[in-house]
Amino acid sequence: MNERYHKGYFLGAVVLTGIVCGFGAILLYLLIDLFSEFFLSGLGGLRFPNAYGEVKIFQFDLDLVTVPYFLIPALGGVLSGMVVYRFAPEAEGHGTDSVIRAFHREHGIIRGRVPVIKALATALTIGSGGSAGREGPVAQIGAGFGSFIAQKLGLSDRERRILVVSGMAGGIGGIFRSPLGGALFGIEVLYRKDAETDGLIYAFITSIISYMVFSLFIFFHHHEFPGSIFRTPEINQINFEEIPFFAITGVVCVAVAHAYVRFFYFVHDIFKDLGMKNWIKPAIGGFVTGMIALAIPQTMGMSYGYVQLAIDGNLGLKIILGLLIAKILATSFTVGSGGSGGVFAPSIVIGSMVGALVGNAINIAIPGAIDVPEIYTIIGMGAFISAVAKTPIASIIMVLEMSGGYELLPAIMTASSISYILSGSTGIYREQMDTRADSPAHRRELIKDILETIRVSDAMTPAENVISVSPSSTAKDVLYLVKTTGHLGFPVIENEKLTGIITLSDINKIPDDEKDEKRIGDIMTRKLIYVSPDESLENALKLLISHDVGRLPVVSDGRLVGIITRSDIMRAHARELAKLEQ
Repeated sequence: MNERYHKGYFLGAVVLTGIVCGFGAILLYLLIDLFSEFFLSGLGGLRFPNAYGEVKIFQFDLDLVTVPYFLIPALGGVLSGMVVYRFAPEAEGHGTDSVIRAFHREHGIIRGRVPVIKALATALTIGSGGSAGREGPVAQIGAGFGSFIAQKLGLSDRERRILVVSGMAGGIGGIFRSPLGGALFGIEVLYRKDAETDGLIYAFITSIISYMVFSLFIFFHHHEFPGSIFRTPEINQINFEEIPFFAITGVVCVAVAHAYVRFFYFVHDIFKDLGMKNWIKPAIGGFVTGMIALAIPQTMGMSYGYVQLAIDGNLGLKIILGLLIAKILATSFTVGSGGSGGVFAPSIVIGSMVGALVGNAINIAIPGAIDVPEIYTIIGMGAFISAVAKTPIASIIMVLEMSGGYELLPAIMTASSISYILSGSTGIYREQMDTRADSPAHRRELIKDILETIRVSDAMTPAENVISVSPSSTAKDVLYLVKTTGHLGFPVIENEKLTGIITLSDINKIPDDEKDEKRIGDIMTRKLIYVSPDESLENALKLLISHDVGRLPVVSDGRLVGIITRSDIMRAHARELAKLEQ
């Protein structure tokens, strides 16, 4: 394929992924809103406040029997579990880890049914009051669309991985209305200390396209363009005397992040080892979530409305502390049990409650020390996400875009940098690699890149060190060489030209009583597979693998100049790798 045409072809796939991600985000949003109205409002008689930029699509009165609201998450857990474990078990849990694993270990391949199953299962989980979010599911939905498009178009592994990253970025950028943050999240979340920079430009493209598609949907229903999910109080400028308090917020977020991640995986591992049907586990997790909601009903669903109340300064200290603890517990049981939903939205809520708690505590302990205590809600949000998701840059940008509080950039940077550094290896995504060099995907690419730079002549065994035979030699002569050298094949040379290859398998086809007299010229393989000394080791390795042979003759102008084996290639690669590490 013409290179210029191929680039345009791939760019078209990226644009298509962005469009599909936008509509996928809309589908997920609509399903969650629909099921929330049915389960929580219709069956449970509950209505929760919305965040500033969240739009309520479905509102209808249902003449249904009221169900005790604390039982509804268990019902949603049953339905979600049945959908997931019947049709796509990889859609269980928070989703982001599945995408990361697909990128690193599964060639970027995600089954085509996963996006649809994930959207339905997540809507059932969140809509029935489960404590989960849209980030992991929309990331898996977007990545799944990207992988599906790549597979249908027959793209390479590398291109498929880029579309997976781009799809993840598109889903996040759209549903969180954070085009820059979504793109950065897509390339950052794969690693703890690195980023997938190869996909950055494509992530920008899908994220902004998905953002525009989703924003048009919100505009159509909101009749104005809210711009961000949360509304931030107006701030003239940051009081730099509060920098120590920003730092304290970061430190407190680290402590809570450690507790959150440890408890989440403590619950997750318990449910993993439970000896029962997998689809039942989310129901148990939903039941426990319902019990927690008896004390703190605000923990049900995504709880964004209560984050907005905290930002507005209209949430009491007891509710802030209660929601912080309850959200950690409920999320661990909802998602850790196998329920389908993300952990990013709960992290937003937990982090905002940590920040609100710190802001209120400082204001009570040192009256007048801080100008606007409410801004600590947003600062805590950014710092906490940075610690648990290991995405410091994306966390800062996403929180700014989601809140519209761009004046808070220095404060969020301070708290988030401290929380990221102090959090160490703590992280909610187990499948993250430390760096690109640790990724199996990039290790394979690294091996290929190195082999492409080494010529066959630099690694082969020279012809003068190669044992050869002539066409007039007998089969018995070759058997003797096999026994004394351990080699299973030999080049056949006549008039200084390579004329064939004789192997032990060729000899074994001859009856024993003919081996003393049978000439090699009569039984040798004349159809030769060989490489030239100027070819790369990558080409030589492909030939060895495709023909399932252990060695290849190296030929120049019909003359044998050497032999290249798999062992020769391995040694050359090891030598070159050692040079790079010096």
